[in-house]
Order: sequence, then C-alpha cells, then structure tokens
Amino acid sequence: MMDTAELLKIYNRYRGDAIVVPGRGGKLWVNISTQPNRDLPLGDPAMGGHASFAMGLALALPRQKIVLFDSDGDIQMGMGILATIAEQQPKNFYHFMLDNECYATTGGQPVPLAKTIAYDVIARACGYPRACAYDNLETFSIHIERILSEPGPVFVALKVSPDIENKPIGSRVKWRKRSQTQVVMDLQKELGIAT
Repeated sequence: MMDTAELLKIYNRYRGDAIVVPGRGGKLWVNISTQPNRDLPLGDPAMGGHASFAMGLALALPRQKIVLFDSDGDIQMGMGILATIAEQQPKNFYHFMLDNECYATTGGQPVPLAKTIAYDVIARACGYPRACAYDNLETFSIHIERILSEPGPVFVALKVSPDIENKPIGSRVKWRKRSQTQVVMDLQKELGIAT
C-alpha cells in the first residue's frame, strides 16, 4: 500500500495545468498543490458524488484536463457512475481512485470485498478504454507521466494506507482553506470565465 501524501506529491510533479478535484485526498492535497486556483476542494458531497461532479466538469470544460482523486467508498456508493463516464467518453478526464479498503471518514468500516475487488477490471468492463491498478509508489511514479499523456477517460486504482477518522465530524480539524463559493470563484477567475 502507498502513502496518500507521497502519491499526491508524485502526481503533482506531472500535473501541468490540470484542474484537480481532490475528493477524499483533499485534506492532504491543499498542502501539496502549487496551483490552488486550479483546485476544487469542495469538501464532501454525498458519498459517491465526486465522480459525478468531476465528469460534469470535464464535459463542461472539454479543453481542460480534469483529474479526480476519488475513493473506493465513493465508488461503492455510486458504482453506476463508471458506466456513465464510459458512455460519455470525456477525453479530458483522469479518474484516480484511492483504495484504502475502508470507509475511513466514518470510522474505518471495511468496504465490501475490500481485499478482492478489482476496480480497474470493473472500470474496463464498464467501457473505460484504459484502466490500471498500482499498489506501490515506485511503479506508480514510473507510469504516471504516460497515464496523463493518453486521452481519457482513464481509471487508475491506487492501493493506499487508510487514514481513519473516529472523531465526530464537527470536531475534526478543518482542512479547507476556502469556502466552496470562493473555490468556484477562484477557478472562474483563473479560467477567465465571467461570473
């Protein structure tokens, strides 16, 4: 399994000018990203909501590379989005899934089939033209540049160590540095989109 922060640091070297939806990696990404105005750390939508949001963004902004850091828990809560993304075929969509084998934000309960499910195989069966899986940083770092140079949609399952939270949501450390409204306004300004 990989350390999520180290994985995100490797990705950041090859980011280019991609718009990043950090999803469940958001609390680490906000301290790693060097282009915060191209990030959309919107916090936690309903479980499974990150992929729908990121796909919509990819379809709305076809000239922008959209990168999502999703989670296994989110995918399990809304697996139908894989077929929808595959059907829409957004060439600018890069779907990375952080697989920590549990629902870390709700106490660490294991996701169904945590040790055996092959998300990359499921994504490919849904119609993603490219899907792969990595469980160590060295192999991931060798392939990340190639992954990002190919057209999307691409699905990448990444085995990461869990960072389980057992505190009540209201007492957790607040990692978002900007409100949702400010995040969207900053991206609009960055892209030159009138509000």
